[in-house]
Amino acid sequence: MNHVTECLIVVERPDPAILLLRLNRPRQRNALSAALLGQLADALRAARSDESVRCVVLSGDERAFSAGADIKEMQQHGFEALSDPTRQGAWDIIAGFPKPLIVAVRGVCLGGGLELAMLADILLVAEDSVLAQPEITIGIMPGDGATQRLTRIVGKSLAMQMVLTGEPISAERAVAAGLASEMLPASELVGRALAIARVISSRAPIAAQLAKESIQAAYETPLSAGLAIERRAIRYAFTTDDQKEGMAAFVEKRQPVFSGR
Repeated sequence: MNHVTECLIVVERPDPAILLLRLNRPRQRNALSAALLGQLADALRAARSDESVRCVVLSGDERAFSAGADIKEMQQHGFEALSDPTRQGAWDIIAGFPKPLIVAVRGVCLGGGLELAMLADILLVAEDSVLAQPEITIGIMPGDGATQRLTRIVGKSLAMQMVLTGEPISAERAVAAGLASEMLPASELVGRALAIARVISSRAPIAAQLAKESIQAAYETPLSAGLAIERRAIRYAFTTDDQKEGMAAFVEKRQPVFSGR
């Protein structure tokens, strides 16, 4: 079978409001080929327009979340393998996904794999995870966002250490540095991610998307601009049916039923 038509993203629906996506290039340890990134972007584009989807969980397999960019593609095509407009467009769709995205990392999470994981709103890591930006060991540097996102998340010193040495950090170190929110036994990883997704999907979906947008602004704007974004978002939240339902349910001492309107 031609690799372009292979199913590189396994799509599951464990709950009516939750989409579970699994990277599916096991022999290549889920290396991020252009085809895989394209299929992931397609899945997220569909999830974005599907009003029934309120939260997405992304995982790899037992051996790897992702070993990084496809080295064979980069060796063959050089920098163009990274700068290809179609590939960059796929990254932009993934980064711009507006709904809550949980990433569950088990095994190796290297290079572009870690850059993909950092697009998560919530990152969970298994105890056996190994996370690194090893690009310098093959004579290059991160090119899909790590120099910016990793620095903003873990700070200058640790980002410099990881990028300049290429050496990995453990799951425990990732949590301590704020790169991940929880570390779990591997057998519990996806179950915990789905449990969090169920909680999120029970909340008001418009409010969740507005909150995501506002928190992301904290990494991308000065404080004054971020506060203005938050103020606009909360003003909009007060115009929704879900705001009325949520406050009515609180007063009436019952569980709210959010419609996404």
